[in-house]
Amino acid sequence: MSHTPGTGTRSGSFLGEVKDAVTPRATLLVLGVIALQLLFIASYVGALHDPKPKDVPFGVVAPGAAAAQTADRLEGLPGSPLDPRTVADARSARDLIGDREIDGALIVDPAGGPDTLLVASGGGTVLAGTLESLVAGIERAEGRTVRTVDVAPASAQDFDGLSSFYVVVGWCVGGYLCASILAISTGARPANTRRAAIRLLVMALVSAVGGLGGAVIVGPVLGALPGSVAGLWGLGALITFAVGAATLALQGLFGIVGIGLAILLVVIAGNPSAGGAFPLPMLPPFWKAIGPALPPGAGTWAARSLAYFEGNAMTDALLTLAGWALAGIVVTMLAAALRHRRREPEPPARAG
Repeated sequence: MSHTPGTGTRSGSFLGEVKDAVTPRATLLVLGVIALQLLFIASYVGALHDPKPKDVPFGVVAPGAAAAQTADRLEGLPGSPLDPRTVADARSARDLIGDREIDGALIVDPAGGPDTLLVASGGGTVLAGTLESLVAGIERAEGRTVRTVDVAPASAQDFDGLSSFYVVVGWCVGGYLCASILAISTGARPANTRRAAIRLLVMALVSAVGGLGGAVIVGPVLGALPGSVAGLWGLGALITFAVGAATLALQGLFGIVGIGLAILLVVIAGNPSAGGAFPLPMLPPFWKAIGPALPPGAGTWAARSLAYFEGNAMTDALLTLAGWALAGIVVTMLAAALRHRRREPEPPARAG
């Protein structure tokens, strides 16, 4: 039996290199990547594969007892697509839509003429179209007609009302990428509070520049979003810094794994639950619940409010983003302080 000289040596050398390369830490990181990959698929497909309206806040304007009767009839629709409430008059219905307390309203004509459906495509064209189809079907079944009035229309350059979502995604990406680059270039965990503060300062500067750039691109350059450029600039800076500071905090606690956790929170959980492609009332319960508490969801809501609703109903979203930013600052600084304290050598004992 012939034997090629050196074959066993080369094979052993190769196996040794593989063994050296595939360390337990590398194995865990690869398994983490696979987990993120599967979670990405489950989250996006789970949230977006079968959108249906569920308990959409909806107003009903009708004379006398007809208002309550119409609201009860709408509330009893199969699958509970609407959460109807009676509204005093058409003006009040418009105000409630403008304040983002309801997403649409049906104004019943007491004379038997065409009814009026109020929608706001600026809050999501898919939801507005869904309400239009749903109400038109109900009206046909009752032998009535309905006309649709868009009281907060999306910009003609804002296809499907998605520009606000995409600019927020860009700001979020800028936040965690900048924090990740700082970790890769100088170490995931800052050695002391001074270096942690420098990272946060860099993050703030990047956020200001990125916020302004995004606002200018979607506003004056592309004309995709109306509204105040200064308002969008401030919002973009806050979103970018909130995500970046949260990523720095996760890195300070968990090292390089913190980057993966940031991706889990912002990309995997945050983006499909943000109400971008499908507004919140059309998402499954889990994603509908977590969306407003995460930066992409809070940012998308605030961006649409600035663009189409005169900045109404932004307080909760801004408080959410500020909470992420503040928590990121505090945790980043505390993690750096604890790490520095653990690394400080104890003073030598004095003789005698």
